[in-house]
Amino acid sequence: MRAVRVLNAALLTLGLAAAPAAADSSPSPEASGDTGGPTRAGTSFRTATEVEQGQTATARASTGDYLYWSFPADAGQRPTVRATVKLPDSHASQTWQVDVYDGLRRRQACQYGAQTRAAGQGTTTVELACVLRTVRAWSEPWANDPLPGTYYVRLTALKLSANDLGQSVDAELRVESKDMGGAAAVDGALSEPLVPGIASRPEEASEDSSSAVLAGLEPEDGWTSGWWSDRWVWTAAGGVLAALAGVFGYRLTRGPGRPRHVPPGV
Repeated sequence: MRAVRVLNAALLTLGLAAAPAAADSSPSPEASGDTGGPTRAGTSFRTATEVEQGQTATARASTGDYLYWSFPADAGQRPTVRATVKLPDSHASQTWQVDVYDGLRRRQACQYGAQTRAAGQGTTTVELACVLRTVRAWSEPWANDPLPGTYYVRLTALKLSANDLGQSVDAELRVESKDMGGAAAVDGALSEPLVPGIASRPEEASEDSSSAVLAGLEPEDGWTSGWWSDRWVWTAAGGVLAALAGVFGYRLTRGPGRPRHVPPGV
């Protein structure tokens, strides 16, 4: 009888130990569909979903919704925003548009790209693109130049019919930037990047405060603040070449030196 109790206790212990192993071996539903980027979108500026540059953000929404994402952009970068919308099989003619706003919520114009596209009947995919101007480290207060900080992307459908409202669509967003180098550098820098909550001090905000918090994303190398660019290298190299050219020109025009003294009558 004692042996039976020991055997039952051993089997019970093995069963409890094997249960977590079996649970760990099966993938979770959330991880199985993970693409490396966020899988939802916000519905306003305040609830915009943060996405890093180089990631692909996805979201499932209904036709007529406003989809918002946000991403960081630093000085010297020229961001390119690409959005893809997968439409249902049956729909009427639609027009989709992607807009980009800076940290001050000013709408930024696109240098080029299909910012607005019409999708006729039978079209299953709409691709949009917006190439922004190069982000400047500093600008005049009256100018509308892109500045370092958080940028917002809004994707929505325009000119919808009543029958298309509420239909399910799948949206993808990807942001990439090209480094323009010292050619885009300016003499000046912002004291702080234009990100949400930058004016609030962490030591003054309590844990239960309802004030805005700082954006959680920033460039991989941090905010450059605009003081360094490869223009410094080219300036130094140009100064060295100018000095060498001056020395070479002086030696070339100087001649062999002072003439030798020749005695009179020779």
